[in-house]
Amino acid sequence: MNKFYITTAIDYVNAPPHIGHAYEKIATDVIAKHYRQRGIPVFFLTGTDEHGIKIQRTAAEKGISPQEFCDETANKFKEAWELLNIKYDRFIRTTEPDHERVVQHIFKTLVDKGDIYKASYTGLYCTGCEAFLNPRELTEEGLCPNHKTKPQEIKEENYFFKLTKYKDRLKNHIKNTPGFIMPEYRANEVLNQLKDVEDISVSRSKESVSWGIPVPDDESQIIYVWIDALSNYITGAGYLNNDELFRQFWPADVHMIGKDILKFHAIYWPALLMAMEIPLPRTILAHGWITIDQSKMSKSLGNVIAPKTIIDAYNLENGDPLRYFLMTTTPFGRDGNYSDEEFKNKVNADLANNLGNLLNRSLSMLVKYFDGHITTETGFSEIAQMAESTKQTVIEKFNTYDLTEAAEAIISLVDTANKYTNEQAPWALAKDEATMPQVGQVLYNVLETMRFVSVLIYPFTPNIAQAIWEQMSLPGNVFDVLLSELKWGGLKQGKIASQDTVKPVFLRLDSELAGEKKKK
Repeated sequence: MNKFYITTAIDYVNAPPHIGHAYEKIATDVIAKHYRQRGIPVFFLTGTDEHGIKIQRTAAEKGISPQEFCDETANKFKEAWELLNIKYDRFIRTTEPDHERVVQHIFKTLVDKGDIYKASYTGLYCTGCEAFLNPRELTEEGLCPNHKTKPQEIKEENYFFKLTKYKDRLKNHIKNTPGFIMPEYRANEVLNQLKDVEDISVSRSKESVSWGIPVPDDESQIIYVWIDALSNYITGAGYLNNDELFRQFWPADVHMIGKDILKFHAIYWPALLMAMEIPLPRTILAHGWITIDQSKMSKSLGNVIAPKTIIDAYNLENGDPLRYFLMTTTPFGRDGNYSDEEFKNKVNADLANNLGNLLNRSLSMLVKYFDGHITTETGFSEIAQMAESTKQTVIEKFNTYDLTEAAEAIISLVDTANKYTNEQAPWALAKDEATMPQVGQVLYNVLETMRFVSVLIYPFTPNIAQAIWEQMSLPGNVFDVLLSELKWGGLKQGKIASQDTVKPVFLRLDSELAGEKKKK
């Protein structure tokens, strides 16, 4: 692999970010950080989706222009991702001039090719989805299955994309390309949707929607917001604007998306790329939703939680605990759940009691018995073998984007080191001068394991990983260490700790996340 291009869905700016948005961005960032550890050039794209009727209406309600509203909300997303240590290479906004140029180029190219045509249309439009829905997609009550609202019947003369022209080719690609849609069980869902596929409207009358990219050579029409949004993936990679970047990184290796927008990404987007004769993305990775106390997040229920709310409520120094919790509590692709109790219990058990306590007591013993000096360099032991095999397991799990299992393997290594420490009981061995070399050997093995752990866990908890690295006085930064260079025996003889430097890398969470009513 000579490059790795990963994208998130771009977030609709009608509302500020919540932990559902954060889940996707954290997962993408974790994968990007891991692939950077492999020494592979990575390009990580995220951003905001800023056109459509909902933006137009919300801005009007606030008495500001749509662009002012988009600017305000896009900044909220940027601030949230900075708080969570999400390091993207580009934050794309669909109101940017280079993106408008790409979208209009796609539209005009497909009109000239005959793949986009104009026709009258009557359809059911869900404003929440910003999409026309097939009657077969509605609930028995005639409602949108996602938003539980009745779609509006719209009669317009619009432009249509010949999606049916690419139906068989797309079906064959899905069937014959393992890993194109992940998890694999989602592929059958898409194939079932393909059975009923029709040509799709790719524009709206300007009388209905004025906030969007104009159709080239027809000022009476606005390009459909989903065609606009999906095209961000090639704009972000330099299409039409940076040929060198586009040649290096396209096709995308992973489109990370929510399961509710799989149809747009696994049917509409590949068909558009086929029509444009642009290579298809390698993998469309659909994740589940995050519920709150087993209930779907909803404004009406008042259970929408922003990442900053959790970080502030627990007085956290950074977003590592939330990153860790969201990545480790749910098999990837399935729905996950957030609750105060689960959050506190999980991060206290794994990060404070297990990982943090092991490092703290090991360094404390090193200071007590050897004045903070590593006195030996170990031979190959069973724990060394497990450290090496854990590294390989983590790599294999990331190959299939099993983030939860990768994290479990790392914590399992910490468990093994804790068990090894308890079995060897260096505090008991230290009572006899004759066994002091053995004490030094045990502490070396544990601390060298912690060096491995700091590198492996870095994508999940970058701040905690760096804190471990610094407490052990290791050279440089943990994020500069390539996995290919991570080999047993890297911890060298010499002083690495003192009484003043040994402190917990993660403190237990004892505060409660609660609204004012609960606090009273």
